[in-house]
Amino acid sequence: MNTVSAYVFRQALGPLLAILGALAAIAILTQGLNQLDIIITNRRAGLAFAWVTILALPQLISLILPMAVFIAVVYALNRMHSESEVAVLYGAGVSRQRLARPILQLAVLAALAHLTVNVLIQPASFKERREVLYELRTDIASSLIEEGSFTFPADDLTLYARERGGGGELRDMLINDARPELPITYTARAGAIATITIDGQQIPAIVMRDGQVQRQAADGAVDVLDFDRYVLQLGRVIEEPETYYLKSSDRTLHELLFPDLTAHYDQRNVDRFLAEAHARLSAPLLNIALAMIALTGVLVGEFSRQGYSRRIMVAAGIALVVRVAALMGQAAASDNPELNAIQYAIPLGVIVIAGLMLGGRSARKRRHSLGPSLLAEA
Repeated sequence: MNTVSAYVFRQALGPLLAILGALAAIAILTQGLNQLDIIITNRRAGLAFAWVTILALPQLISLILPMAVFIAVVYALNRMHSESEVAVLYGAGVSRQRLARPILQLAVLAALAHLTVNVLIQPASFKERREVLYELRTDIASSLIEEGSFTFPADDLTLYARERGGGGELRDMLINDARPELPITYTARAGAIATITIDGQQIPAIVMRDGQVQRQAADGAVDVLDFDRYVLQLGRVIEEPETYYLKSSDRTLHELLFPDLTAHYDQRNVDRFLAEAHARLSAPLLNIALAMIALTGVLVGEFSRQGYSRRIMVAAGIALVVRVAALMGQAAASDNPELNAIQYAIPLGVIVIAGLMLGGRSARKRRHSLGPSLLAEA
């Protein structure tokens, strides 16, 4: 890469990294504000939520990277135009194709990074994210009970524990559950927060030992039941996030292409898994396609001293349409596997059309080919 190419490459690389960093920071801040109450009351939970948010960044980067490449390329080239750097390069004999080469190299690197994220990093991060969330939900449920205080984690639910012991044990517990039509009161000598598995889903629960269940009957009497061990589910207190399910975005590429057909859930979602697999393989091409749209919008056309805002707006509209069309193509392929070819056809078609436009002769070459008469008229 010569000096000119390296300079143009750096002009586009800087804005691209800045855009990705800004969007990642906004995502982390948004998640932190959503869980502000938990972060304040439980410092460990706050750190865990920050880690969970970081683990979600690969999917965010995969979604925004093509548009980030487009914005970075438009910004870099428009700045170079406004400062007459492009005119100087043209005057020095640098062709449009040579100017576009480092931009395309950056787009190819972004596509390779995008493919790596889709195939390797995202599935691994979501697997780790699920494990952290499972542990975090137990910690949050445990933090709902404060030693020696009545706490109210939900409407009509009161929790009390006289003290905490080693290993998270809760001693002398009292729980009043007024959510049913007839209230229920639980007392136990000891208990602990645990995670139980029901229908393949992990749900936080309170496991109590040596206690009583006092249930008010319809006639006003109180039924008392002694127990050695009793499990009270907290699933309704702490809602289970969608990320607990092994969705298509959580699976590896191999699991998407070769699902377990003995599982009922996999049988019902074979087409969705296949569409997700092809989306992961085709989406990196959008980085190259949108970069070429940006190059075409800024470089193709006559020189204008008034700027290129109109052409940039048209290019931005086309880029947005292409990005939305790619998402719609994936959604359509989820219902009809034969439409998976569209996911590749959209970016490849854009690359071919934009490449033909970029490969056309520049205005300066057209003038010289038409002879001195045109120059005299100009």
